[in-house]
Amino acid sequence: MLKKLWATVRQGKIELLESGELPEGTRVLVTLLPDHEAEFWLQSSQTSLDAVWDNAEDDVYAQQTKVRL
Repeated sequence: MLKKLWATVRQGKIELLESGELPEGTRVLVTLLPDHEAEFWLQSSQTSLDAVWDNAEDDVYAQQTKVRL
C-alpha cells in the first residue's frame, strides 16, 4: 500500500513534516513540488476531501456525536 507523507528539504536533507513509521531500509519515491504548484495540489486535495466529507448524508453522524450539556 502506498503512503503519502509531506516533507521539506533543509540543508540538502529531506525532513518529514509529520511523524511516520519508516522502517530502516524503506524505499521511498520523492516527487518535487515547485512552490508555485504546491498550493494548487493542496487545494485540489482539499476539494476532493470536501466532496467526500462535507455532504448532507454525513449530517446525521454529526448530530449523533454532539455532546449534550
